[in-house]
Amino acid sequence: MLATEKQYVHWQQNQNSRSACWLSESNQLPPARIVLVDDKTTADQAYRLACEGTSLLWNGDFHNARQLLQALTRRIERTNKRSEQRKTSKAKAATAADNADDTTNQSLATAKQIPNLFHQQRQAQAQRSRILSRLLLELAPGYSSQLRRAPDLTAACTAAFGELDEPCLLSFRDLQGALGAAQWRAKGVPIKGLDLSIFPHYGVFAPTRHEYVQLLLDAPLPASCNVAFDIGSGTGLLAIILAQRGLKQVIATDLNPRAMACASENFTRLGLSNVQLQQADLFPTAAPLANLIVCNPPWLPAKPSSPLEYAVYDANSAMLRGFLQGAKQHLAAQGEVWLILSDLAEHLQLRTRDELLGWFAAAGLAVKYRLDTRPKHGRSQDDTDPLFAARSSEVTSLWCLQPA
Repeated sequence: MLATEKQYVHWQQNQNSRSACWLSESNQLPPARIVLVDDKTTADQAYRLACEGTSLLWNGDFHNARQLLQALTRRIERTNKRSEQRKTSKAKAATAADNADDTTNQSLATAKQIPNLFHQQRQAQAQRSRILSRLLLELAPGYSSQLRRAPDLTAACTAAFGELDEPCLLSFRDLQGALGAAQWRAKGVPIKGLDLSIFPHYGVFAPTRHEYVQLLLDAPLPASCNVAFDIGSGTGLLAIILAQRGLKQVIATDLNPRAMACASENFTRLGLSNVQLQQADLFPTAAPLANLIVCNPPWLPAKPSSPLEYAVYDANSAMLRGFLQGAKQHLAAQGEVWLILSDLAEHLQLRTRDELLGWFAAAGLAVKYRLDTRPKHGRSQDDTDPLFAARSSEVTSLWCLQPA
């Protein structure tokens, strides 16, 4: 989906001045410095230029561009690994020097390093994204490519970015994202515990972690539960679960137009007549009071760096706190709030359990019960991850809240 005000990028090619519409899903500014690269450009040359801030406009074989991106990724990973090893060695040396023969102090010192490790990882990820996004492709009107062995890009790019009748420049990574989203949209994401698949759209966070699905199936519905809200619906998965559990009316809200279109398509595929969609910032308007309000907010209180990251990161826990503050006034008598939330932020020392409980109390809500589950995704099992201690301790919970 293109921004309201188009931006253009300008460069020199074969002594001619060129320009094209600039597309960037992460809202990056048009590149200021562009050089032409092709199949003769080595990965080391490309990596050096990209690290210096130079964008690389690809003029070679399409599949070779993919291989170059993979080669750049390997160089970034090697650089980051060496950097992490140096930082870890320095931290261990400092901890050993300051806390010799003091196991308790060593544990405390290690715990204090966790937030720094998290922020360092995010900085490394942002730098990785910047470098990889500097490999660019030019597409003709209608998203056609003149590169050798280029696939048909029209349908995937139109679905991701909207109709475009002029040349454009975009990063190869954004193009790969559009192609990957098109495959997911065609094949769907099977949901464990449910006999169905969800079909994500480009720019909508895909429900690849399913541990909370069983929590929603196990939680007992409130008495006389006729109306439910799904706040921040995304792909619509939670609303689908509620509808399949027999709720007469489910109102799903989201502010993101991409999410609205995605959820609508998923509801239509399943023939759900008891689900309504409303574009809203949190709670629906002109709606009855709800017997049940469900929300799966972003789990980590950190600033998003791209539109897709809004599904994961919630700066200052703004959405979470706003949801809690407004929930009570939208509840019917004997109504309940189901909050799906991981405690990873607590293990990363980005938020404390006391803070969370304090927000419940400030919103006039009390804990009725809590259902817990452990994640089984790959990163929680990877003991080479510097944040393994936090990830392996993570618990995902369904907090059932009611008016205090």
